Amino acid sequence: MKINSFLKSSVLIIICALYFNNSQAQSLESKIDKILSNQFKSNETGVSALVAKDGKVLYRKAFGKVNLELDVNMTPENIFEVGSITKQFTSVSILMLLEDGKLSLEDEITKFIPDYPTNGKKITIHHLLTHTSGIKSYTSMPSFEKIIAIDETPLAFIDFFKNEPMDFDPGEKYLYNNSAYFILGYIIEKASGISYPKFIKERIFDKIDMKSSYYGSRTKLIKNRASGYGKTDQFVNAQYLSLTLPYAGGSIMSTVDDMLKWQTAISTNVFVKKETINKAFTNYTLNNGDKINYGYGWSLNEINDVPTIEHGGAIPGYLSMGIFVPSKNVYVILFSNCNCQSPEAIALEIATLTINKPKFEISSSVKLSTEQLNKWVGTYKFNNEVLRFITLKDGQLFSQREGSPELFKIYPTSANSFSFEGGFISYDFLIKDGKKAALFKNRINKELGVFTDKEAAKEQEIVTVSSDVLKTYEGVFGLQPGFDIVITAKENQLFAQATGQPQFELFAESETKFFLKVVKASVEFYKNEKGEITALTLYQGGNVMKALKK
Repeated sequence: MKINSFLKSSVLIIICALYFNNSQAQSLESKIDKILSNQFKSNETGVSALVAKDGKVLYRKAFGKVNLELDVNMTPENIFEVGSITKQFTSVSILMLLEDGKLSLEDEITKFIPDYPTNGKKITIHHLLTHTSGIKSYTSMPSFEKIIAIDETPLAFIDFFKNEPMDFDPGEKYLYNNSAYFILGYIIEKASGISYPKFIKERIFDKIDMKSSYYGSRTKLIKNRASGYGKTDQFVNAQYLSLTLPYAGGSIMSTVDDMLKWQTAISTNVFVKKETINKAFTNYTLNNGDKINYGYGWSLNEINDVPTIEHGGAIPGYLSMGIFVPSKNVYVILFSNCNCQSPEAIALEIATLTINKPKFEISSSVKLSTEQLNKWVGTYKFNNEVLRFITLKDGQLFSQREGSPELFKIYPTSANSFSFEGGFISYDFLIKDGKKAALFKNRINKELGVFTDKEAAKEQEIVTVSSDVLKTYEGVFGLQPGFDIVITAKENQLFAQATGQPQFELFAESETKFFLKVVKASVEFYKNEKGEITALTLYQGGNVMKALKK
């Protein structure tokens, strides 16, 4: 009798547990459905999404159209150009050759390309993998737009950029670099004795049955290939790019299912030993010891203090984002077929829900007294000379960055911690050496600011430019393949919108030069001898980036 009662109660517990797990799964599914359907409309370009835990699929769906002209719906079986996610495959290929004894991470690139002009600098494979080589990235060269559709052999294309002046000495800075990964592809060919596409197919795709993955081709018939698009005022077919040019930095095509096979193989050390693959996930440092938050082919980040390994991709017509959470063994991969709809933010939001670390919502804030709120009011100076102002009005704290017109509400989660709405940015206030201080946190990036009496700089003067002149600046300017700046004029105001980003106002400081208020950046327009606008230069964060008008 007792045994029978015990069995009944045990069965009841099992049924309750199964019901709980099933309802949890349904809740996650409905939340992801809502996130994706809100951004990817049924009659527009789409997205393919997969979420897995412990190698098992939790979510696998597609939204929107895979082909607008034919009015065909997206499916999870569709094949996308993955862009810079290709860099993962390149870095693992290098590590495979390391274990084969074919190369060393400290090998200089002149071992494989003897005539490469290093100007007496030691540029190693490690520098290439970590974007710290200082070599000029060809996608930042204005002349790249002129050859974007031309097929080239790897060595011939290296000749295109190798004589460009270096941006900095090796190891001095981190600057994302497509030239570096292009060179890595050629090193793989020299060290292995076979072409990069053949290496990737035989030693990676075939080994783990990635039957829907390819080294990209514009001519080969590929079943289930997703059509790529761009968008200004309306959808257009993606800009043509020869896939010989992204090469080892961006030419792979795949599906969400194959990408799960790839991530599972990485997690289970299929290609190289654990101690070897760990090199890809190490947070490397510059010569001065500063961390770069990048390993080999993957970025290192956090979700609410939980470490992540991730990377996105952008190539004309396609955007992608993959996030792996090692401690939870959770993988999120999203592919979209338009430059206009970045999946990065929603991939991050989906990952937070899957690991039960959701982004901050106002409803979870706590109540503080006016005295507690007023304690942290003031100006804080950060190491990069940025000032952030914390103000209090009508019982609400606000944060404002110097030079920005926007006031952001910040909400208390404790007596000294405050979060921005709907994101992962927050402040931790503290007393340091007798002074108020603020730790500004944006995922893995953390900056400490100290209370200062310094006042805000005077607002930059705005000059008036006629609407007729502003109209001449309208157009699409190619900053990099798959990444454009769209300039539009509305009445007496100019606006700029970068691929996958919101539209921002531009304010005139002269007839040809404009500045942004949301960030420290400016844009200058250039005319030819006929007076036609042909290019612009974007100045931001010490970088000077020229974009030709399309």
